[in-house]
Amino acid sequence: MDYDSVSSKTVCVTGASGFVGSWLVMRLLQRGYIVRATARDPANMKKVKHLLELPNADTHLTLWKADLTHEGSFDAAINGCTGVFHVATRLDFAFDDPENEMIKPTMNGLLEIMKACVKGKTVRRLVFTSSATTLSSPQHQNAVVDETCWTDVDFCRRAKIPGWVYFVAKTLAEQEGWKFAREHNMDFISVIPPHVVGPFLLNSMPPSFIFSLSLLTGNEGHYSNLKKGHYVHLDDLCMCHIFLFEHPKAEGRYICCSHRATIHEIAKLLHQKYPEYSVPTKFVNIPEDLEIAHFSTKKIEDLGFRFKYSLEDMFTAAIDTCREKGLLPKAAKALTYGTTD
Repeated sequence: MDYDSVSSKTVCVTGASGFVGSWLVMRLLQRGYIVRATARDPANMKKVKHLLELPNADTHLTLWKADLTHEGSFDAAINGCTGVFHVATRLDFAFDDPENEMIKPTMNGLLEIMKACVKGKTVRRLVFTSSATTLSSPQHQNAVVDETCWTDVDFCRRAKIPGWVYFVAKTLAEQEGWKFAREHNMDFISVIPPHVVGPFLLNSMPPSFIFSLSLLTGNEGHYSNLKKGHYVHLDDLCMCHIFLFEHPKAEGRYICCSHRATIHEIAKLLHQKYPEYSVPTKFVNIPEDLEIAHFSTKKIEDLGFRFKYSLEDMFTAAIDTCREKGLLPKAAKALTYGTTD
């Protein structure tokens, strides 16, 4: 791609104020991109202050009002951009009407972004943040998983597995995205991350940390999400987005997952690293010998991408950032734990 002119380095990031979006904006600004960051309410300083305080934000960042549920809402922000990073997603599992509150809006939101790209005629590549929930269902967990795998949405709907709405929404959205991309000859890339852990710019705890840090907070209801976990560091994920946007030979889907670990391995790591917290090391009804599906990263690594961070890097950065921002107490006495053994 030719990035000689300023206009050719102009990109749009949706969901820019969120956990992944804000870190991606920071990395893009560091690389000299002109960034148009979309938010539902860019006037809400509580939601966007961390973006405006980023280095180069005063000269290279603009905020644009856009909402995935409003038709044509992204047209202005995307018109004139060379690239779009569609990061925005909803992490909410309480629905009265899953089809109309989560599944259809997720699908339609991506299609709105894609339609805006077609209308603008300047976007060379759209990079979409998908999810590992699109890759497999619990009925085939121990296989080697690669980019050819797709979640069985009929099984998810029928079995009502935990989080099934999110599995179905992300899977159908990406499948509709590929269909649209083929019909309109669009350069469309999907990045597929598992649990994303690491430092963050937000002033509140990222919603996904309700799972990631449940061993620290004692939220036993989410231990099942850590039982057989796949992980990637936030910075690795964002650099992967940029790598795929810039690489001339990138095409299709890319799994972005650097580590897999059982709840026992995570518990041991946290217990040793943070002895001041009462991190449980034994779990009722969770066997010691758990087999975890292998997420193949051959495709992204064959293209030349390298993961930088360890599992310990991810969790210590996440916990230390939470403590620095006053979102976690300094010791376990301020936390309420249930019984685990």
